[in-house]
Amino acid sequence: MRARPARGQPPRRTHPAVPVDLQGAVDGQDDPAAVQPQAGGLDVNSCGERAAPLPRHSGPTSPPCPTPTPTPTPTPIPIPIPRPTGADHPGIQATQPQRAASAYFTSASGQTSPPLGGTLRLVGGASHGGRGLESTGAATRRGRGAPPGGRGLQARVPRCPRPARTREMAAAAAAGCGDGDGEGRRLPPRSLTEPALHTVEMHTGGEPLRVIPRLEAMEEAAAAGLSLLALRRHMAATQDHVRRALMHEPRGHGGMYGAVVVRGGAAADGADLAVLFLHGSGYSAMCGHAVLALGRFALDFGLVAAPQRPETAVRLRCPCGPVTAFVPWDGCHSGNPVRFHSVPAFAAATDVAIDVPGRGRVVVDISYGGTFYAFLSAEQLGLDVCSSKTRDLVSAASAVTEAVKEQFKLHHPESEDLAFIYGTILTDGKDAFSEEPTTNICVFADEQVDRSPTGSGVTARIALQYHKGLIQLNQSRTFRSSTTGSLFTGKAVKEARFGDYNAVVVEVSGEAFYTGTATFTVEEEDPLKHGFSFK
Repeated sequence: MRARPARGQPPRRTHPAVPVDLQGAVDGQDDPAAVQPQAGGLDVNSCGERAAPLPRHSGPTSPPCPTPTPTPTPTPIPIPIPRPTGADHPGIQATQPQRAASAYFTSASGQTSPPLGGTLRLVGGASHGGRGLESTGAATRRGRGAPPGGRGLQARVPRCPRPARTREMAAAAAAGCGDGDGEGRRLPPRSLTEPALHTVEMHTGGEPLRVIPRLEAMEEAAAAGLSLLALRRHMAATQDHVRRALMHEPRGHGGMYGAVVVRGGAAADGADLAVLFLHGSGYSAMCGHAVLALGRFALDFGLVAAPQRPETAVRLRCPCGPVTAFVPWDGCHSGNPVRFHSVPAFAAATDVAIDVPGRGRVVVDISYGGTFYAFLSAEQLGLDVCSSKTRDLVSAASAVTEAVKEQFKLHHPESEDLAFIYGTILTDGKDAFSEEPTTNICVFADEQVDRSPTGSGVTARIALQYHKGLIQLNQSRTFRSSTTGSLFTGKAVKEARFGDYNAVVVEVSGEAFYTGTATFTVEEEDPLKHGFSFK
């Protein structure tokens, strides 16, 4: 029998253990060192439901963070990630003594992987000074998303009535499936052999980013000496099922975008991290909205050895080349806005006549901002970028992309792997300098629509406007997404030479936010385990 609480004392509640890790791991290896529960971490309500967490950095190089006023919460669950120095570290913490998180999604060895870096405590947003999701009272949001100092996101977690004990529950308890009252169940339910991939979810200007903190097969290939472009080809040939599983339905959707983080090896080439960009139909060479988000991710997850206040430079190696993000940092949390300096960007061709089947002849400009885009005003196609239906804009832009592929030969100064047209950007035609925002929509890959103003597209468009003499160095322009209304700013900060092209380095600025974390499982007998897509 359970002891009754003393008169006047609230009843004690037990909380089911919820195994969580954040390193893209397959659950199933017994590791006593990985099951040391500690105080602090992820709050769990009386039904075993996890509050949606947001990452928060707590690395060895940070000064102590301000401690918020304690609130009566259940014992939270820590989710540490090993430090980047490779020092002795207990690794991933779990709360089920009988099983611990181990190898990554594609690992066949079942061995614990090398450290990822940093220590993550899921007790508050990376941009908040509070404790994140807590059982504290009515749902409120205090503070803002970017600056620190507030109490973060708080929500009332309802206390669920304890279910009546039934014969079925008693039988389940006798069979070793929990204590028979529903509180021994683990989320998500899976066997010891089913793979589970853990991600960090973000968005920049509405465009999603699903971050895969580590993919073991890619880091093994990087350690073997593959360059980042070679690594991109290697992933397409051997690990494309990971991309399809995470980008396509039922785990993803038609607008999903992803990034695989790679540490060390020739791929990173001395940068804080290297990255492979994923989308619904393949792989990209550059993604500005992802760079803005990954700048925050790198700081909050301890991937930068010595972050500096008030702003830290985060070095990223992208398939198109090195890119530096500049991220606000208060010693505890990253913030917004984030900005990055691009690879050299240039106008590849201007006033190119293209015959678009069913739509007649149009005149396009082709510019490079880490990847190539075709630019034209929507008016040439009888459309308005602000008022026309999105499906009509998508259809027209996709037709232009296909026509450019057939009628114009692209050349990249360094690699033919990068000599491809990524998409078409339809604009409102306002290319001359103005303080007012100019609106565009980017349709890339296989009719995928960017919800943001498109970071690499802003880079290419600034380079094009500078080439035409429409703007000067350090003259900022604001770009608006026609789908969400979100804004990026861009400016050419210095001239450069890239092969035979006169180029510029472009600074792009925007805001990136965390939306949560996710655990994705794959059941072998699922006929759609690697996802599906349709038009």
